[in-house]
Amino acid sequence: MATWSNINFQNSASPLMEQIIFFHDHTLIILMMITILVSYLMLNLFLTKYINRFLLEGQMIELIWTIIPAVTLIFIALPSLRLLYLLDELNNPLITLKSIGHQWYWSYEYSDFNNIEFDSYMIKYNKEIPENFRLLEVDNRISLPMNNQIRIMVTATDVIHSWTIPSLGVKIDANPGRLNQMSLFINRPGIFFGQCSEICGANHSFMPIVVESISIKNFINWINNYS
Repeated sequence: MATWSNINFQNSASPLMEQIIFFHDHTLIILMMITILVSYLMLNLFLTKYINRFLLEGQMIELIWTIIPAVTLIFIALPSLRLLYLLDELNNPLITLKSIGHQWYWSYEYSDFNNIEFDSYMIKYNKEIPENFRLLEVDNRISLPMNNQIRIMVTATDVIHSWTIPSLGVKIDANPGRLNQMSLFINRPGIFFGQCSEICGANHSFMPIVVESISIKNFINWINNYS
């Protein structure tokens, strides 16, 4: 989860988030190279004493500074398109989780099982329970099996919300009357926190999301106990 003074991404808990971080670093390196080159050229321009008043055209330099930016954009665009296709890919999900946004809480349905649905409200912060994070803990967590393909289906009943968990690289808009879906793969156990990322009203900041990643055996036990 994010902590104070954390200016980087959260530690990834899914292959998708790892690819997003790789693409960010790749793009940042290219931007740094461009910044250094432009700064060097500007510095030389300020310090030079040579003036060519009679220069009317420069075919070669025009060709160079047209081709180089085009090639640079290709190096950014190809990994970006690959990542977009990875985001939309959905292969044989083990289970389906339906998330419904309300003002101002989330409700969940496990579509593959009967009568497993619940509301998830934020818990009021209590200093006597240090393991509960302020504005992040909920009364009913989502339990999902790790190392399995999961389909998330998101919608809303009133206004636009956004179901977001940064460490999993997931951000899905919840639109009333529309069902959006996305695949999810968690590669390690843990508790992952998220929040609504679309301003949805007065209590927008008070509808957190908590996903608990557990083994498939514990998940089956949880399903049996719940039903």
